[in-house]
Amino acid sequence: MRYAIGTLLAFGLLAGPALAAQGKLLKLSLPDYEDRVRGAWIGQIIGTLVGKPFEGKVASSPVVLLNEYGMQYEVAPVDDDYYYELIALRAFEKYGIGMTLDQLGQQWKENFVGAAGSSTHTRLALAKGVKGNEAGHPRHNRLWWTIGPHFSADIYGMLAPGNPNLAGRLARTYGHINGYAEGADGAVFVAGMVSLAFREADSHKIVREAAIMIHPSSPYRQCLNMVISMAEEGKSPQEVFQAVEDRWHIEYPPINNGVANGGLVAASVWFGEGDYLKTVNLASRAADYSDADCNAANAGAVVGAMRGSKVLPPQLVESLHDRMAGETMGSAKLRVVPPVDERLSEIIKRIVAVGRKMLAANGARVTDAGLTVPYNAVVPQPAELFALSDLTGYWNPDWRLERAGFGGVPGQGPGGVRCSRITFLDGDVLATWPAQEVRGVVFRRTLKLGANPSLGMEMGADKGCAWQLNVFVNNTMLLGRVIEGAGEGDEKNWQKLALDLSAFRGQEVEIRIYQRTLLPDHIAGNAYWRDIRVQ
Repeated sequence: MRYAIGTLLAFGLLAGPALAAQGKLLKLSLPDYEDRVRGAWIGQIIGTLVGKPFEGKVASSPVVLLNEYGMQYEVAPVDDDYYYELIALRAFEKYGIGMTLDQLGQQWKENFVGAAGSSTHTRLALAKGVKGNEAGHPRHNRLWWTIGPHFSADIYGMLAPGNPNLAGRLARTYGHINGYAEGADGAVFVAGMVSLAFREADSHKIVREAAIMIHPSSPYRQCLNMVISMAEEGKSPQEVFQAVEDRWHIEYPPINNGVANGGLVAASVWFGEGDYLKTVNLASRAADYSDADCNAANAGAVVGAMRGSKVLPPQLVESLHDRMAGETMGSAKLRVVPPVDERLSEIIKRIVAVGRKMLAANGARVTDAGLTVPYNAVVPQPAELFALSDLTGYWNPDWRLERAGFGGVPGQGPGGVRCSRITFLDGDVLATWPAQEVRGVVFRRTLKLGANPSLGMEMGADKGCAWQLNVFVNNTMLLGRVIEGAGEGDEKNWQKLALDLSAFRGQEVEIRIYQRTLLPDHIAGNAYWRDIRVQ
């Protein structure tokens, strides 16, 4: 039975005939397809539970074999590593396989989705009226580069078994609900690996092929290239993990970063060699202060899709009693709407039902007996890049932002003071934090001044936190001042400054405005900027 494809043609999800290769088909009986989805769906759940004790903590040292570390579960708890995929499934069932990103956003609002990370900021943006197709963009989501789209993407590989290009396009499109650029690249890579696992039995080939889908200019692809190159040179898993952390976790410091965690997932699948417990244990042991549960979930889903449910530890599968249930999610105990109480076996059947429609609309032969998927060579997606310096394009394009960093652990001071340390845009306010504290952040502008020039600024700091403001015109320092957040009321302690530039009237000058954060006797935090203008 074939399904209508007009909406998918408009949506841009159909694989073009130029991608088809001769002679290599994926043939799956309906029971086999369902079992491979079962392996992937329950594989990610068990991976989550195995990695959970090490999320954001020191890595596992001994190998976790079976139900160690107090993993006593009667059902699969509601966890973002697979709950958001259930939301996507509901949305496909409601809106059809041509679902728009705005419609997925409506489903998120209906189910009150968004417990942590970029997903929290998606929830907040949607509540403010931002549409789903913009909720993950850096203009609205300060954590667009983190792991949210990764752990939401396994389902797109399950819906497109053996068609990685389709899986990647689904992941890119819907991954924009809670991420962009590096974040969405991670969704493409994970979905691509799961899709490829239905047709490939070599974990090395799965990683290599899925990596090709990411444009070479992407930091995410560059991290994957590092993993693959080192592995092919014969480096050990720990050598690869360490290299990834040393290079990429430094650039993206938070534990839920997309790029470094993606490298850890890739290496875990590569060295796991199709062994489920070996793979999820590699992800749990890969690195200190990583997103171990998300990583083990993604890696576990790939092995489950490759080999089916037989690879899953029976004791752990049985302990879930074929149920996913709960009323809250995450450490913040965000209430899910409505409470979840569903059979895992029914969720799996629903994924298969949507997947059959998706495949039929994309060139596969789908019958009551099974499906035949044409072979499509993997092709790179177009580059999707965003630099922190690009934020000024939405805030104040007259200025060039340099050396801003993705941020790290907030500062903690006396009295419970928390000083934010992250670069992001929130409406008309730009927050900055340096990539390297010794060099600081700089705004730069070159222009010719008029007859009565002045420089106006409005800036602030978190309550109890501080940063150093330095202003230079050419090589003349006009101002050096510590900006502190203090007092009652507005916790940013907004300050307005006006500097006379008449000494430079009629001259072409370079203006540099610095945020420095190496301050003795202060807790350093973000600089907040409402305006910088030259008159």
